[in-house]
Amino acid sequence: MPMITAVRVHDVRFPTSLEHDGSDAMNPDADYSAAYVELLTDDPGLAGYGFTFTIGRGTDLVVEAARQRALPLIGRDTDELCADLGGAYRQLGADSQLRWLGPEKGVVHLALAAVVNALWDLAARRAGKPLWRLLAEMTPEELVAATDFRYVSDAITPDEALAMLREMEPTRAQRIAELRERGGYPCYTTSAGWLGYDDDKLRRLLKEALDAGYRHLKLKVGRDIDDDVRRLRIAREVIGWDFDLMIDANQVWDVSQAIEWVGRLAEFRPLWIEEPTSPDDVLGHATIRRAVAPIGVATGEHGMNRVLFKQMFQAGAIDYCQLDAARLAGVSEILAVYLMARKFGVPVCPHAGGVGLCELVQHLSIFDFVAVSGSLEHRVTEYVDHLHEHFTDPCVVRDGHYVLPEQAGYSGQMLDSTLAEFTFPGGTYWRAQTSDVPGSA
Repeated sequence: MPMITAVRVHDVRFPTSLEHDGSDAMNPDADYSAAYVELLTDDPGLAGYGFTFTIGRGTDLVVEAARQRALPLIGRDTDELCADLGGAYRQLGADSQLRWLGPEKGVVHLALAAVVNALWDLAARRAGKPLWRLLAEMTPEELVAATDFRYVSDAITPDEALAMLREMEPTRAQRIAELRERGGYPCYTTSAGWLGYDDDKLRRLLKEALDAGYRHLKLKVGRDIDDDVRRLRIAREVIGWDFDLMIDANQVWDVSQAIEWVGRLAEFRPLWIEEPTSPDDVLGHATIRRAVAPIGVATGEHGMNRVLFKQMFQAGAIDYCQLDAARLAGVSEILAVYLMARKFGVPVCPHAGGVGLCELVQHLSIFDFVAVSGSLEHRVTEYVDHLHEHFTDPCVVRDGHYVLPEQAGYSGQMLDSTLAEFTFPGGTYWRAQTSDVPGSA
């Protein structure tokens, strides 16, 4: 019966702003970063690894919050924790003094995500299964017990969720086989469309994406309307009209501005406009959705908790749900959003535009298809070609599909060499920088 003996939390930052990777209208100088958690046990062969995504300054605040969130796990028996992951999640979130700092939002919720992700990684490693398979082999009763229904039972009850999961259970194996036959779960790329890239680079990367098998591509917009028109015209010249083109404003517009701007870009037939306004503005999203149809509205990467998603679904505010694996508080809260999305008929297309997020969301999307939605219609998961080399089990994408991961765990473990180089501020990379380098202060 291994016990958790220690928690280590790292502030890991990558200087992506130097090449404008990750640049958008709201975040022009992102240094992709993570508050990275290691749960260590007295069994040298068993540990859990998780993180939450950040973009540079402030990661140190999340690191300290994650350390405090994880302290109650020290001394706990891993068998007991893994036998009741929903209970463990609820206990971790029950600290009333930390909860006051949110509640269920901001730094303390990001921190909880890192810890809970590490705990589910430990559970999958203990079971010897990739996380998607651990979830896909849980009974409907076990999945419901692991789900956080607090504050959302007016939208979906445990009994409703149980019925949905039982409906899908007999055909789970068929859908796993289907994914293998297709080559994996479909994904789209954002890597060509960062705002900081010049036109020549945009053309080259779009062409490379098509050659790599992608049929869905996304561009950032929202800095300058004439610039957006020019860049989308380039995109359609390169990819033609048979492939889906999505656009992402990263929250930069007011509601009326979003409607006007998307109207200007409608000639390029975008599949969706992503994050057109404040991520908290449920009614604003609903207004935009009515005004820009048939262009869809997508949001969720800054969806702070399951309650916000509940309201988005209830208000008919979105066409695509883009939950984030490291902003929601781990699998227990994510399960609630997937189940509500199934009930309200909204496809889930997870956000993955950040370090390590692709590694996580591949598991969630596979599980969704196998055990919850049973559908690939209107579903495609984000992929960005950055920083995968820093993980022990990097995601694999072939011909526009996430290949099903086979290693045990949640695929979130970073290499020791990465921690030694990019931990801030003491890693070898950051020690070598001067104070005027982006992200170094």
